[in-house]
Amino acid sequence: MKDVLGILLTITEAIGTVAFSVSGALVAIHCGLDLLGVMVLGCITAVGGGMIRDMLIGNTPPLIFSNPGIFLLALATAIVVFVLAYFNAKKFEALQEKTAQIVNLVDAIGLATFSVLGIEVACSAGYANTAGVAIAMGVITGVGGGVLRDVLAGVIPSILKKHIYALVSVFGCVAYYLIRTYTPYDAAGTILVSVLMVTARVLAMRYRWSLPKIRTAEK
Repeated sequence: MKDVLGILLTITEAIGTVAFSVSGALVAIHCGLDLLGVMVLGCITAVGGGMIRDMLIGNTPPLIFSNPGIFLLALATAIVVFVLAYFNAKKFEALQEKTAQIVNLVDAIGLATFSVLGIEVACSAGYANTAGVAIAMGVITGVGGGVLRDVLAGVIPSILKKHIYALVSVFGCVAYYLIRTYTPYDAAGTILVSVLMVTARVLAMRYRWSLPKIRTAEK
């Protein structure tokens, strides 16, 4: 079962890396950044959350430096997105609204997969019996890259304003921690929680679910 979980987590990490890199690259293109900017935002979105997590739990240097394949995958993905957009600039510009929807979708996939992965890394580092730390590291891994992406792009991070972004990660991490701690179904739990988190994010985007806000006169 542990071998199955290991394979599943490797696949999960690859999926999350590609999804977040696509998200970062599309945001960079939308902001008018050049090739370097696209590469930076694509990579930072994909590996930023994991780097913050590793520094907080004492995994130094961060795992990304001992596993450069993930960084190269993120870099290659960002370059591919840039090339496709560059040679289809008119179509890309005409599909701005669709692009925003794609960003949200791939962001949801990255959020789900990396949240689960973050808990596994924290548990492997010795925090399996410390629920607060494991869950927090899962959330940070899930949302950290997106926060860095938004800050570099000069926009308010999504987790602070719309579509219950952070809440999905929190509840998903709590559910996965409980499954991996109190049941033998780690692998099934990985799939189940990831699917539920993506579904929740898609529904939140579709029906514009958000936490209450104070509407000021200016707005």
